[in-house]
Formats: sequence, structure tokens, C-alpha cells
Amino acid sequence: MTLDISAIRQQFSSLNDASYVYLDSAATTQKPQCVIDRLSHYYQHQNANVHRGSHHLTAEATQAFEQARSLVASFIGAASEQEIIWTRGATESLNLIAQSWGRANLAADDEILVSETEHHANIVPWQLVAEQTGAKVVKIPMTAQGEFGWEAYTELLNTRTKLVAVAHMTNVTGARLPLEAIIPLAHQTGALVVVDGAQGIVHEPVNMVEMDADFYVFSGHKLYAPTGIGVLYGKKQLLDAMPPWQGGGKMVEKVSFEQTTFTGLPGKFEAGTPNIAGAITLAEAIRWYQSVTVEDRERHLHQLQQLAYQGLSQYEDVRVIGYQPNASILSFVVEGVHHQDVATLLDQQGIIVRAGHHCAHPCMDAFGIQGTVRLSFGMYNTIEDVKKFITALDKSLSFF
Repeated sequence: MTLDISAIRQQFSSLNDASYVYLDSAATTQKPQCVIDRLSHYYQHQNANVHRGSHHLTAEATQAFEQARSLVASFIGAASEQEIIWTRGATESLNLIAQSWGRANLAADDEILVSETEHHANIVPWQLVAEQTGAKVVKIPMTAQGEFGWEAYTELLNTRTKLVAVAHMTNVTGARLPLEAIIPLAHQTGALVVVDGAQGIVHEPVNMVEMDADFYVFSGHKLYAPTGIGVLYGKKQLLDAMPPWQGGGKMVEKVSFEQTTFTGLPGKFEAGTPNIAGAITLAEAIRWYQSVTVEDRERHLHQLQQLAYQGLSQYEDVRVIGYQPNASILSFVVEGVHHQDVATLLDQQGIIVRAGHHCAHPCMDAFGIQGTVRLSFGMYNTIEDVKKFITALDKSLSFF
């Protein structure tokens, strides 16, 4: 394997000499030093608002801010930089679509198909807009293995379907949804497709022109960037037709008490002072991320997952939920033991994992459980991390 994990790990000051093993990257990743340094550089040397003023600091900040937009457009294969809208994260992006496109286009008896495997952020906004418009949210049941229910989808899709909301990859099991089949079938009935890429963008190259999703959203903090910055991609013709969601400065051309006119894309959806530092450091995180090949990165993550799976498989009372080979996530339960108790004992031994429903209540309900313990790996994790986890789990299980 050509990936130098030791060299990668040295770039993460939060993990150097740390007394813990971090196995919660699906929730948020740790940040490489170059990202931290770029954040500091902006506030130390470029701190100014963008698209306002005539001094050199605002010119430098605006240039870096828009260069970041251009890099993101290239990173996801968008046809135009105008299709990239800055948001606080995937959650805000989904709410923007629901409140702008949804309120303008949905009506009574229209249907929104939502996969049962979705994160709450890709369920609740559609429920809210359905209440506002009279539309109906329809569940696409998952399979017993926790994968996308293709047969159910084909049966539910009909002329009343206006929108299909699915994840690129799920945050509970790491299952990848068959977007190549889901999207064109939805388009055949005239429905649009929203893809929550919060998990998928970290593990798979995307090209919006080829994928043909109508909307695609993701958060920077899962992609080794800071919190509070996210991206909404939308096809230009759709964004052009959508009304603004929030009003304020920067998103207007002219304001009077008689009439307000709005600026074009992407500014129409970026009211107020944006997260300038977040956008700039997201670009830095993407540059860092692209310094490692997809093949090397995913091979490493899959190896860690396989080692962890082998370790879990030796315990009769441990059940892996919806196991997906070649993923970066493992969710499991210990029979007769609450998931939070397992995570607490692991934490006391310096092993950081996620325990709970993972903001996916419907998925948990379908599995017939209240929650799981979830391991999720980042590029900085090592084989030694997995060994420490298994040792700590063995000690925890002996306690129970």
C-alpha cells in the first residue's frame, strides 16, 4: 500500500500524542494542520467582508472566497460556479430547497418519496413543507439488510411524485444507494431528485453532470474542513426559478419600500455576511483531500473496517447491523446491553465512538432497535487504533 498513514497522521495535531482513539469521523472529521493554518491566515491577514467595500482587504477576501466556489464547482463536476450556493451545512441546504423550491412548486396531493434509511435532515424539512403545502411524504421502505428498497421505490413512484429525497450513502451502515438507477427513473415520471451527499462526498468522486441529480448537498466538517460551512448544488435552471429563502444584504440589487429586486445566482441565496473563512478553508481541505488518491484512501479505510468486523465477529453477543463490506462504517449492538453503556465504557478506556440513533429514528425502528454503537474511520486511523478498540471492547464485554 502506497499510503503513508504515519505522515498523514502527523498532520493532525489533535491526534498527536492524544490519549484517545478517534473512531467517529462520520459525525465529524478531525482537521489537518493546513486547514487550521488557512483559517488562522484569513483572520490574521485577510479579515474583511466580501463583495462589499473598495479596500484591498475586501478585494483579497472576495477573491479567495470566489476561488473557493470555483474549486468546489470543479470538485463536484458542476456545469457552472453559479450552481454552488454556500450554506451552513447539508441540513441548511436541504431546508433551503424545501422552503424555496418546495413551497413554490408543491401542492395538495403531491408526493415526496423519502428513503427509510435517511438522516433526519432529509426527512423533517420535507415533512414541514408538506404541512405547509398539503403535499404528502411517502416512505420508501428499506430492505431487511438496511439497503434501499428498490422494488418498493418502483411501485411507489407515480405521476404524483414531485420529489425523491435519498442519501448518497447512509450514516448508519454506510450503504451506498443506487443513484444511477434511482435518478433516471424519477426523471421519467417528471420528479426531481435531491441527494444528501454528506457521507458519500467523502468516499467517492462525484460529477453532477453525469449523476444528473437536481440537487446535491454536503457539509464541510465531514470532509476535513471546519464546521458551519456547507454546499448546495442545484441545476442552474432550477435555482434561477426558485424564490429567495432569506432576505437581507448582498442578495439584492435594489431595495425600496415599493419594490425590492434580487441579484442573480449565487448571491440570491446568500443573504448577509457568509462564512467567509469556512468557504476558504473548505477549499483548503479539498486540496488536501485530493492529495491522496481515491484508491489508496478507500483501500485503507476498507482494510480498517474489515479488521474491525473480524474482531466483532468473534463475540456471540455482538451483532453487526446492516453490514456493508467495503465501507468506512460499522454499527453494532451488544445483546442485552444498552448501546450508551457500551460507548461509555469504551470512552473510559480512551476509545471514542458514536452511540445512539444517529439522527435516523425511522431506520432504527425498521431494524427493531433503539440505537447502535457506531465505528467510523478517517484517513488518520491506523491498524493499531482498531486493535485498541477490540481490546477495550473485550474488557467492556467482560464487565457486562
